[in-house]
Amino acid sequence: MRTKVIVNPMAAKGRMAQRWPWYRARLEVVLGPLDAAFTERAGDATRWTSEAARSGVERFVVLGGDGSVNEVLNGMLSSGIDASTLTLSPMPAGTGNDSCRGIGVPLDPAQAIDALAALRTRPLDVMRIELQGLDGAPVARHGLILVSFGAPAAISRDASASRWMKRLGRIAYYLATPRVVLSYAMRATRIAIDGEPAEERVLFGGMIAGLPNGGGGMKLVPPARPDDGLLDMVELGRIGRVEALLKLMPRLYDGGHMAHPSVSLRQGMRSIRLESGDAETLVDVDGETIGRLPATVTVLPHAIRVPDFR
Repeated sequence: MRTKVIVNPMAAKGRMAQRWPWYRARLEVVLGPLDAAFTERAGDATRWTSEAARSGVERFVVLGGDGSVNEVLNGMLSSGIDASTLTLSPMPAGTGNDSCRGIGVPLDPAQAIDALAALRTRPLDVMRIELQGLDGAPVARHGLILVSFGAPAAISRDASASRWMKRLGRIAYYLATPRVVLSYAMRATRIAIDGEPAEERVLFGGMIAGLPNGGGGMKLVPPARPDDGLLDMVELGRIGRVEALLKLMPRLYDGGHMAHPSVSLRQGMRSIRLESGDAETLVDVDGETIGRLPATVTVLPHAIRVPDFR
């Protein structure tokens, strides 16, 4: 299996550059001589992955955070190659490592690398998101972990607003949450499922899951399965700001928010269309704010392959 290693030297709060010699030595034992590329700016991983797939590379090992994994994913899907023949192999080399958690990659780097030798893979679903970009132009992206909108997306934006905030990992979400929750106004949101007529709800926000976790290990949509060809969505309904801050948000880390009366779960969907009124409603994909509503989220069943660590 031809393999390319994509390395983000700024991953793990900037420590990947120092850790790279250890990773290189371990990977060479398993993979032999490495074809490695080091990202310098946003978009590098997507461009290099797309080019490598067209040249015959079949597996992409990612040494970076969830943002790097998302870039590689989008490179696979935009390459023109049938992505279901390609394997995405994220390593636990970032801060949150939600991609790894969700697909069962061991969080011990040595174990994760050693398991690559088995070459066992399994199919995984991908989400396709079509929406209005931050500049107003149409945008199409793919996601693996989570599509959030409303307050959760605003929190994610603030938690990654600067490089130093990103390096704080989960702590950044703790710092960003109070300001957003205490100032955010609920939105009237129209939701159309699988082409059916839209229903309007007043929401604090929502989360559409590819994987059950996000935000550095938070159990945001616990029932989500990554390979069932379906979407799960959690809606955060009418709730007071103080109650949201003190009773709802703290339970995101253990999944306890699912029992709150303002939280509802929808399952078994293949496409979701979201629209809002005049108020801007941000959309976040795998930890990056990429645009605003209106947006359409569609599941692509078994679109790629990942290592089978089960």
